[in-house]
Amino acid sequence: HVQLVESGGGLVQPGGSLRLSCSASGLTRSAYCMAWFRQTPGKEREIIAVIGSAGGTTYYTDSVRGRFVVSEGAFKKMYYLQMDNSKPEDTAQYYCAARLQLSCGNFDRSLYKDWGQGTQVTVS
Repeated sequence: HVQLVESGGGLVQPGGSLRLSCSASGLTRSAYCMAWFRQTPGKEREIIAVIGSAGGTTYYTDSVRGRFVVSEGAFKKMYYLQMDNSKPEDTAQYYCAARLQLSCGNFDRSLYKDWGQGTQVTVS
């Protein structure tokens, strides 16, 4: 069974950088869409970045494109979200999620069934 554990959240100043990590286990298929979502109180969880584990194609929403980079570590066990030029509006609980790799550019949140517990990022 898939287990995802996020880490690396914390407090960062505006304009600063932070790197979030997602440790993945139980990914037994050959390819997955690995996504980063974020959520603030009272709002829906929004997808911000996706990487396809087969091929490494990446996708971003307009709110983070050019500032955040999603990447994959060795052996498909670690995924990262490098956050640069952080803004106060990036403050949120950040989650990683996984689904089988099929049209990773489809940002439909309901397609993701496996989630981590989240890590808090505060930009202030």
